[in-house]
Amino acid sequence: MIHVKPISNPTDLAQAFDIRRRVFVIEQECPPDEEYDEFESTSTHYLATYNGLIVGTCRYRTTDKGYKLERFAVLKEHRTAGIGAALLNNCLEIVAPLVSQELPIIYLHAQEHAMKFYEKYGFAAQGDRFYEAGIPHFKMVFVA
Repeated sequence: MIHVKPISNPTDLAQAFDIRRRVFVIEQECPPDEEYDEFESTSTHYLATYNGLIVGTCRYRTTDKGYKLERFAVLKEHRTAGIGAALLNNCLEIVAPLVSQELPIIYLHAQEHAMKFYEKYGFAAQGDRFYEAGIPHFKMVFVA
């Protein structure tokens, strides 16, 4: 069973950071100074549990363009269980009603290999490929 909850205390945030460290810094070899940024304290973070184990995390934040979903990370051994989908759907349920003229879009920067996943949930690529932490990405906007 998958459960997604907002992070509301330092212990849960430390667990989210550990998942991100394991996925992005160790597995994908992203530099730690690019993984953790000045938006940590102003973002809304989530943790996902699967059968009682903490296995995934993500966050969203407001930007001058709209709502940016980011830092989706699921531990490798749990990636086929629907945890990424649960995290994404949770964010969309919370953020979609907030979209307004002032903050008109929901978007993310998808790693190129994950684009088909995001397309299944209503995101469409915009613009050209770019690199973050040496990994190819595309901006994707929620259109569904």
